[in-house]
Amino acid sequence: MKITRDEVIHVAALARLCVAGDDIDRMADQVGDILSYVETLSRVDTTGVPPTAHAIDINNAFRDDTPGRHLDNAGALANAPEAEDGLFVVPRII
Repeated sequence: MKITRDEVIHVAALARLCVAGDDIDRMADQVGDILSYVETLSRVDTTGVPPTAHAIDINNAFRDDTPGRHLDNAGALANAPEAEDGLFVVPRII
């Protein structure tokens, strides 16, 4: 599929891209090649092939979300540089 110089300029303007004059023709050729390749893919018979989000089968690798042990207040504050009344003391920002 051939893409014109004007179409490249139009799309570049929509994307707020500054494309130099010499690059416009090269970009038109490259985008045309990409669109031609996509056009060949659209001719492939996909009857009976379910749609997928990934080219390969991906399984969730996360562990089950089960409650576990946690630190008590004293344990959480044990390595704090400064604590007061069971809370972390941090520098004032505002």
